Parts: sequence; C-alpha cells; structure tokens
Amino acid sequence: HVQLVESGGGSVQAGGSLRLSCAASGHTSSSYCTGWFRQAPGKEREQLARIDPQGGTSYADSVKGRFTLSRDSAKTTLFLQMNSLKPEDTAMYYCAASGSAWCTPFSSDFTYWGQGTQVTVS
Repeated sequence: HVQLVESGGGSVQAGGSLRLSCAASGHTSSSYCTGWFRQAPGKEREQLARIDPQGGTSYADSVKGRFTLSRDSAKTTLFLQMNSLKPEDTAMYYCAASGSAWCTPFSSDFTYWGQGTQVTVS
C-alpha cells in the first residue's frame, strides 16, 4: 500500500558526501515513523536514523555528527545527508516506514521498505 523508492546512492571517496532521497507514494500517512537502515554483506541490518511523526529524530552512534535525517514539508520525501563518509559506511541503504506511529530502532517494527540504493566508499 506504500511504495518507497530510494535514490542518490553511488560511489564516493572516503571523506566525501552523498545525499540520499526516499520518495513515498500510495497510502502514505504523516503519522508513520520513517527512517534509514543499511546492511552490509555478512552484517545485520541496522537503523541509522529515524524521525517520528512529531519531527523528533534519533541517530545511531555510528553516524552521529556525520549523517543528518530530514524530510520535506509534505512528509512524502525523506533525506539522508551523509558527510565524512568512511569505507565502513559501504552498504545497501534502505528507507522504511513503520505503517504506524510506533517509532523504534528495530527493523521488525517497520512495514514498508524501499528496494535499496548502494553506497560504496573507497
């Protein structure tokens, strides 16, 4: 019922920046919790950042001070500004929506997922 499409991934040198976007369509709701996750080969999926329906944000320790989550005024597009990128940031990046107002750091609490966009840092 909700379609999420990520864009903006690519290859970048260490220390560089990328800005990811996630466009939502379908039966979207401003009451959903939304966020960004990533998964590297052999690693579990981890939440990088989330924003609740009130606009409050939370970040994983691994990206605090480097990544910034934001959304447009219509709450249909989610952004992730990534600065000071490191090789260990290399992963498939996903945006996700909870489908409810619940806002947690756990991927199991998110219902809707994009197909992912690859970020490679060398």
